Amino acid sequence: MLKLPKTIKWVITDFDGVVTDNFVYINDDYTMTRRVNFKDIIGFYNLHTNNYKIAIISGETNPAIDLLAKKFSLEEVHCRIHKKIDVLKDIIKKYKLTKEEYLYIGDDINDAECLEYSKYKITVPHAVEEVKSIKDIQITENKAGYGAFREVADCLTN
Repeated sequence: MLKLPKTIKWVITDFDGVVTDNFVYINDDYTMTRRVNFKDIIGFYNLHTNNYKIAIISGETNPAIDLLAKKFSLEEVHCRIHKKIDVLKDIIKKYKLTKEEYLYIGDDINDAECLEYSKYKITVPHAVEEVKSIKDIQITENKAGYGAFREVADCLTN
């Protein structure tokens, strides 16, 4: 069971490996597609309707990110970002966030700096060991792409 304070206003997350199951499907035309669980989409909806702000910082571009950004009016969407800590710090500065007002969700080494920097840090069960071993990190019960993002949203909105 995740433990998050009511002071959280922002959910800042990676996408692939958190909202998706980390699989990439390569189509015959060499495009890539991903699978998104409707439970996680409802997580975005619940956060949005409860006035939480959502930011995505992803290493890749993805039509699913664009769709969710438009559907739920996401405040910050950053794709093709490999040095995520700089973007995280920019968001914190732009919105004058304290460490009590945001959480970060990530699963891989390109999220490690953001997770280490954040007071409230969450990962998924299949994350790389370097991430799972970060001090004070919380691990969802649900796997990525199977409701992990929804689990975080439910913890905040219930």
